[in-house]
Amino acid sequence: MKDLFGFLLFLLFFSYFLFHEPNLLGHPDNYIGANPLVTPAHIVPEWYFLPFYAILRSIPDKLGGVVCMGLSLVIFFFFPFLHTCRVKSPRFKPIFRFFFWCFVSNLLLLGYLGGQVVEAPYIILGQCTTFFYFLYFFLLPFIDYIDTILFQKYSFYTSKSTTWWR
Repeated sequence: MKDLFGFLLFLLFFSYFLFHEPNLLGHPDNYIGANPLVTPAHIVPEWYFLPFYAILRSIPDKLGGVVCMGLSLVIFFFFPFLHTCRVKSPRFKPIFRFFFWCFVSNLLLLGYLGGQVVEAPYIILGQCTTFFYFLYFFLLPFIDYIDTILFQKYSFYTSKSTTWWR
């Protein structure tokens, strides 16, 4: 019943946007009439493609940009193999948690940069954030190794304590 209630709440929320505010989340440029003689000055994809569009634009070579954009999506399929720590919860891995939130903020910054025009400060920021995007996946096995060592050292000291149920 709880799942059905949550599903119905989601359906009501979705129905409000569908029937009462269908254009609320749209882009205002969608209402400009098409003119085949004029290209818009700044074309941007939808918000969920903006980080990958920023990666595409940050590489000067066209083929390199397409390869990096494709690699930025394909690398998520290899994420379980890069995440080698036995303890999967980030609760016991402070270094992993720090780098994860740096990665999330970097992804949000990439999304912002993907929507900006191609000018001097945004180009360099896009290249730096693209570098840090791929650096996170390169450093992930090392981060897991360091966190494993710290967790084993910490659990060694805390396992000797006695509790009331023993």
